[in-house]
Amino acid sequence: MKTAYRAMPIGEAVLRELRDADDAGRACVPYTDEEGGAPLRCCLRTSVVGERIALVAYAPLRRWAAATGADPGAYDEQGPVFVHAGECGGPAGSGPWAGGYPFARPGVLRTLRRYDVRGHILGGRVLALGEDADGDVGRALDEAFADPGTALVHVRAAEFGCFQFEVRRP
Repeated sequence: MKTAYRAMPIGEAVLRELRDADDAGRACVPYTDEEGGAPLRCCLRTSVVGERIALVAYAPLRRWAAATGADPGAYDEQGPVFVHAGECGGPAGSGPWAGGYPFARPGVLRTLRRYDVRGHILGGRVLALGEDADGDVGRALDEAFADPGTALVHVRAAEFGCFQFEVRRP
């Protein structure tokens, strides 16, 4: 399925910073993934057994605000994300989510949070993904961007609150 919106990974410049010290100021501690399946925000795919990865604190709204001059105030937050411990080249044109949305699979819960150009939250919703997981995400993004005040949407895992990816107004 071709998606209407582009899921944005964490950019390489930000990843270089996070691999030194994360957004909570802690040093990155890489490890060898012994289980696989960690949602990697650098390349928007799941990890495989044996890869070197790290779990770091990431503040996506803070970083977007710094680049745009917005002031999210109390809406600024940080949370855990998995990334490759070294450069990975970002998303490839293929993978388990090729043509669809990353980490979208039936049975998972996602939270979509809408933000305006000031970085203030406009609203959010919890989304239970069904058999047409990509379609569910796409329709929720259509709904979010139907509000002309929505500048960007953050998709998060509802269970742990982990940032999954960002979508900006097309």
